[in-house]
Amino acid sequence: MTGSDGSHREPGSDVRAAGSASERAREEEERAVEQALALVGGSSGPGRSGGSGERPSRSRDPRDPRAPWDSRDEDLNAGRSNDSHTGPSSAPHAHRSSGGDPYDGRDSDLRDGRAAPAPGREQPPLPDRPSPGDPAKPPPPSWDRARAVAARAGRGGPPATIRLPLDRAPGHVLAEALGALTDLPSFDTSAMDGWAVAGPGPWAFEAGAGLLAGRGPAAALPDGTAVRIATGARVPPETTAVIRSEHAHVDEARGLLHARRSVVTGQDIRPRGQECRSGEQLVPAGTVVTPAVLGLAAAAGYDALPVVPRPRVDILVLGDELLNAGLPHDGLIRDALGPMLGPWLRALGAEVSGPRRLGDDAGALRSALTSSDADLIVTTGGTAAGPVDHVHPVLDALGAELLVDGVAVRPGHPMLLARLSPDGPYLVGLPGNPLAAVSGLLTLAEPLLAGIAGRPAQDPYRALVHAEVHGHPHDTRLVPVVHRPGRAGGRDHVAPLRYNGPAMLRGIAAADGLAVVPPGGVRSGTEVEILDLPWAPATPWTEGCFT
Repeated sequence: MTGSDGSHREPGSDVRAAGSASERAREEEERAVEQALALVGGSSGPGRSGGSGERPSRSRDPRDPRAPWDSRDEDLNAGRSNDSHTGPSSAPHAHRSSGGDPYDGRDSDLRDGRAAPAPGREQPPLPDRPSPGDPAKPPPPSWDRARAVAARAGRGGPPATIRLPLDRAPGHVLAEALGALTDLPSFDTSAMDGWAVAGPGPWAFEAGAGLLAGRGPAAALPDGTAVRIATGARVPPETTAVIRSEHAHVDEARGLLHARRSVVTGQDIRPRGQECRSGEQLVPAGTVVTPAVLGLAAAAGYDALPVVPRPRVDILVLGDELLNAGLPHDGLIRDALGPMLGPWLRALGAEVSGPRRLGDDAGALRSALTSSDADLIVTTGGTAAGPVDHVHPVLDALGAELLVDGVAVRPGHPMLLARLSPDGPYLVGLPGNPLAAVSGLLTLAEPLLAGIAGRPAQDPYRALVHAEVHGHPHDTRLVPVVHRPGRAGGRDHVAPLRYNGPAMLRGIAAADGLAVVPPGGVRSGTEVEILDLPWAPATPWTEGCFT
């Protein structure tokens, strides 16, 4: 058999060569992932749960006229994805492409697993596995593996412990289990306003006498007597029960108390130690200090709590084309990520400094990285291989350790995770497109910060998706979704939102979470993993985000 270059080829040699190349690519990917995992303390990471547990839906009003994708959507009927880029003139912070990858989102019509060519140009044949940048570079790790590397990096060492007064502890994670410092309650107390009685009735009482909360111990109550008592007051020794005021009949003339209902020994008394005994564990280490945990700690006698310090995060916004205010003009666009990242990272439990805008200046980037005392530095844009994409060259110059260099996920595949030095900060490089940056936050920053802060990882759960969702041929897709209640006894489900291109924020602004769509996509009625977003689902400004 003669090849196009005139050389002789054995029959089937092309097939064998292609198979070998594919095998070598898979082996290189596995080696790269194992090396990254080894750098952060192990050879394998936790995968996603395959369970089918449903979480209670946070659904909108079923009468809401805003519908998810349906058969009227011409894009879906044509088999097209809505994962398209919009140009800099129309999209905030959409300032850097992914470096020429045919699956970078600009050609979003996915037909038969192929990206449609742009008008007026031929689409090159699809590679066996697209790998932007250096052709010798191994394929990026899967979305699961990248998250495992980030989570393990965050758990790289024992968390530090600080003690904070109660008013500063909310939102932190307990570094140690909280044990009861005393019995709760620490003495027998009345659960109701009424009468403390001893022995069988009727009971004699003294007019005007009574026990109030906050007073010292009373004398023992003799058989056949009663005394008025307030909620929370200490119950006298020898008390049989407390009779609620509404269940008692008072004969003032004879000085006798009668019960309108039968009296059970111990009724309406909170005995000492009913809630816990001294030394008993109240909540375990790793618990987030919520208002309820704070109240329990106060009741148990704590004045300060041992907590893990919040991770400190610096945000560096790159790009000469970004505006801080006003309308886009003359090739300049608004910075969407600077305002968004701080609140988002705070919702993930971090302490965040104000964003620093560096433009496209490699020297300024290097100076900012070397002077930071944060636990994590988050950069926006500049992670691809364009002429002003300085993140990789600066990291190389600093001798940083790349733990994740690209991820097989759309949008956001040029994201990266690096460690600047063995005892220095981590860096998460986010792509410049807004939804791609959100993908990077949830893929790398969230599990990394959870590990550093000692927070429990987000519990994976699965839900039915109520629409066909097109997938990337090779990579995971993260698609904004909204929770919907089931009808006529059906299961709750999620519906995908239309505005899900890498440069778009309209869909994620209306979303409850992101569906993790495997390569190839899913059909309606399929279960998919859901990543929740840390805020309420229904907002009045989501009108028009559904199709």
